[in-house]
Amino acid sequence: MDKQTQTEIEAAAFRRLLAHLDDRKDVQNIDLMNLAGFCRNCLSKWYAAAALEKGFEIDSDTAREHIYGMPYSEWKKNYQTPANAQQQASFEANKPKDSQ
Repeated sequence: MDKQTQTEIEAAAFRRLLAHLDDRKDVQNIDLMNLAGFCRNCLSKWYAAAALEKGFEIDSDTAREHIYGMPYSEWKKNYQTPANAQQQASFEANKPKDSQ
């Protein structure tokens, strides 16, 4: 497989991931963090970092809007629910040692 084809396939997979997350707004970021170690906010940071590597500076609000499909404040207002005690405890227990 040539590099261009690989990039196109990876980009398609990323777009599918974003569409899947958009379809599953019921899945909270804390759930993603607890199960997979990353969330939508992580994706937005990775997106901004990748853009910067290519010489494009994208602020965090723009990166989040790309990942969430809407302004982050709107997503939080419409879809984010408070984390329960079990979610918080799992998050604290699974945090990498260097971020505690």
